[in-house]
Amino acid sequence: MSTLLDRFCRYVKVETTANEDTEAYPSSPGQFDLGRMLTDELKSLHLDDVGMDEHGIVMATIPGNVDGAPTMAWLAHMDTSPEFTAKDVKPAVHENYDGNDIVLSGDKARVIRVAESPELAALKGKTIITTDGTTLLGADDKSGVAVIMTAAEHLMSHPELKHGPIRIVFTCDEEIGRGTDKLDLKKIDATVAYTLDGEDQGNLECETFSADQAIITIAGKNIHPGFAKDRMVNALRVAATFLSHMPSDTMSPESTEGREGFLHPYVIDGGVPEVRIKCLLRSFVTADLADQAKLLDTIAEKTRAAHPEAEIGIRIQKQYRNMIEALEKEPRANKLAQEAIRRAGLEPKLQSIRGGTDGSRLSEMGLPTPNLSVGMHNFHSPLEFACLEQMEKAVEVLVELAQLWGNEK
Repeated sequence: MSTLLDRFCRYVKVETTANEDTEAYPSSPGQFDLGRMLTDELKSLHLDDVGMDEHGIVMATIPGNVDGAPTMAWLAHMDTSPEFTAKDVKPAVHENYDGNDIVLSGDKARVIRVAESPELAALKGKTIITTDGTTLLGADDKSGVAVIMTAAEHLMSHPELKHGPIRIVFTCDEEIGRGTDKLDLKKIDATVAYTLDGEDQGNLECETFSADQAIITIAGKNIHPGFAKDRMVNALRVAATFLSHMPSDTMSPESTEGREGFLHPYVIDGGVPEVRIKCLLRSFVTADLADQAKLLDTIAEKTRAAHPEAEIGIRIQKQYRNMIEALEKEPRANKLAQEAIRRAGLEPKLQSIRGGTDGSRLSEMGLPTPNLSVGMHNFHSPLEFACLEQMEKAVEVLVELAQLWGNEK
C-alpha cells in the first residue's frame, strides 16, 4: 500500500500541534491546513457531503450500497500532542527493519531501544517509520487519518463490497481534551462509531479511564525580598508543600498500572505572588474521582495549616467518562469489531485504555465508540514510531467492519 505510506508521510509534515493556552478552536492554524488538504483528497475520491466547517472539523460520507444498513462513523484526530514539538517533521522510513536499536539521524543521542520498546522485537522485517529525533512523528493520530483515507479509497474503488453509509470525521484538539466540543451528533447521524487511535494491531479498546482535571491556585503575598521578614508569603514554597503531601508511592502514574487510578500533577507555573498547578484525576470507576477530589481538599487543608496566610483554591473540571457503560447498550459495536479483526487474520485483544479518546466523550453523548489500533508506538515522544504493515492491517479491519455492518439492519 504505497499510497498509505505516502499519505502518512505527507500528513505528518503538516504541523498541527494543539495549544492548550488558547480558547480558539482549533487551537492551532496547522489543523486548518491539514483539514483543507484532507477535504481536497476526499473530494477527489468522490465521496458525498465533503466539507470542513468553521471549526476545522472535516466530514464526508462513503455512500452505502445496501438498503437499510445502519450508518457507521470512522473518526481520527488531526492534532498532535503539545508535549513535544512537531515543527518540520522529517519522517524516516526503515524498510526491512533489522530488529536492532534504531539510532535517530537528527539527534544520535536519541535511540529507540528494543529493551525499552519490546514491541519492536516482533516487527523485524517490517517497515518502520520514525522521526529524525528532533520532533515527534505525529502517528498519534495521523496513522488513523491515513488508515481511514486509504480504507475509504478502497471501498470507493470496489463497489462489489456491500456496506451501509459510512461517515468520516476528522476532529481537532483531541490531545487537549476538546476533540468533541464542536461535534454535532445529528450531523454524524450514526448508529455506531469507531475511533482509529490505538497502538499495535488487533487491539479493541472498549474501556477508558474516567477523567477530571483539577486546577489548584495558590495565592501568596509578594514584597521586596530585602524587607520580606514576616511579610512575604511565597506561593512557590506553598506549592512545594502541597506537592510534598501528594501520594507518590501510590496513586501516581509512576506507581500504578492495569486498572489502578492516579492523581498526576503535570504543570506548575507562576512565581512568588501566585502559582497554578494542573492535576489529572483518573480512575476506571467514575465514583472514585470524587474521592480523589476530596483527597486534594485534604492536602489543601494540611498545606493551609503550614501556611495560614496563603490562599488555596481548587477547581475541578469534568473531562471524559469511561465508555464501557454506553457500549453495553449497543453490544454489536464490540462484537462486530472483534469479528472484523479475526477476518483480517488477527486475534482480537480487548484492552482497557489508561487514558481516553474522543470515543470516551462520544459514548457518553450517546454514540457508542470503541477504539481500534493503527500501529502507532511511543507516541507523544521523539522516540515515536509507526509500523506500515500494522497500518495496512488496520485498513483491512475497516474494510471487513464495513461489510459486517452492511449485513445488519
